[in-house]
Amino acid sequence: MSAVHRLLTWLVEPGFASSAPVHVALVVGTVAATVSAVVGVFTVLRGQSFAGHALTDVAAAGGSGALLLGAGALSGFVVGGLLGAGAMDLVGVQRARGRDLATGVVLGVATGVTALVLYLDTTTRATAGTVQQVLFGSIFSVDAAVVPVSVALGAVAVAAVGALYRPLLLSSVDPELAAARGVPTRAVGVVFMGALSLAVGLSAVAIGAILSTALLVGPAAAALRATRRLGWAVVTAVVIGTVSTSLGVLFAYDSYYWAPGRRGLPVSFFVVALVVAAYGVSGLPARRRRRVPGTGR
Repeated sequence: MSAVHRLLTWLVEPGFASSAPVHVALVVGTVAATVSAVVGVFTVLRGQSFAGHALTDVAAAGGSGALLLGAGALSGFVVGGLLGAGAMDLVGVQRARGRDLATGVVLGVATGVTALVLYLDTTTRATAGTVQQVLFGSIFSVDAAVVPVSVALGAVAVAAVGALYRPLLLSSVDPELAAARGVPTRAVGVVFMGALSLAVGLSAVAIGAILSTALLVGPAAAALRATRRLGWAVVTAVVIGTVSTSLGVLFAYDSYYWAPGRRGLPVSFFVVALVVAAYGVSGLPARRRRRVPGTGR
């Protein structure tokens, strides 16, 4: 038996490759991580990480509301995120100060609505695991019918960012210069907020609404620390996000075998832990350069 085979046997518990819920989790998680990475790079560049965090709370309200009505959580996550993005735009997303105020208002309202709807979910419907599913995710219980919907929504978000790549980049780096060159910064911002809403909704399905900011911001922030080239940053963020999510699914599956009680740890814990670790590692080259004077790099 080769060393690689022994390593795989030790790392991957029996049944992982043949498990249908694992297949669904890997596809949904990969789509969510990819979209979150692409959108997340521009979210960090635009200084809208706080807006992304607010949309996670709005998505939580939408997801819990959808479950209360008997619909799928993904539809609620996405609709809630889109409504939240529209509300932020109406209040004042076009300017930095107005954007912060709008984000704060939407965040406060969304948190209150989420608390109310989750209370109704748990008291009127007695739905087991609703809070866990909405806030922290339950990717192993995602229905296979969600896969094509996730892929379609992800394709829309990535296509929107790709279509607006140049004006989005310019308006992210220098909004005043973009406006002077005739870039419709308001329209670009609205489309981007729509893509951000889709990214948040997809990541909420994977690791829960309350933790989806980690998948949105973490890989992007790590990639932007590691390289200054935007194209490489996007690729690096996608690699960090997809690898973290896939390993998170694997470790969560394996954790069922770690203790006699067969009570596995949540996927979201492993994904966030791996993303945080990647962010920490991304800063090591910069620290080494600072220690070597006169490198000029």
